[in-house]
Amino acid sequence: QLQPVESGGGLVQSGGSRRLSCDASRVTLDNYVIGWFRQAPGKEREGVSCISRSGSFIRYADSVKGRFTMSRDDAKRMVYLQMNTLKPEDTAVYYCAIKWDLYSTVCTFMEERYDYWGQGTQVTVSS
Repeated sequence: QLQPVESGGGLVQSGGSRRLSCDASRVTLDNYVIGWFRQAPGKEREGVSCISRSGSFIRYADSVKGRFTMSRDDAKRMVYLQMNTLKPEDTAVYYCAIKWDLYSTVCTFMEERYDYWGQGTQVTVSS
């Protein structure tokens, strides 16, 4: 199984920070696009950030631009989502997903393109 594993969720106060980790050690990151998605209560899942297989292209949802930073450590095969200035509306289950891709230079928020999903980690931001 190539399923990634998320960690780092928890309870944080509004304005605080949290770093999520995605263990993708079962794959070679150069061959995969990695995405972070989230699903808030009563809402559809949405793309938060994604990184291309080369690592040179990173995309953010407008709602998190300037506050969240996605990065990866190829040696550890880990992907991170640093979340700063958190708001109550960031409360959600956060998922890491991976997409096998040998050709593209960008990444996508289209969920159906992703091959494996983690179980998710809950982030709760209190006001």
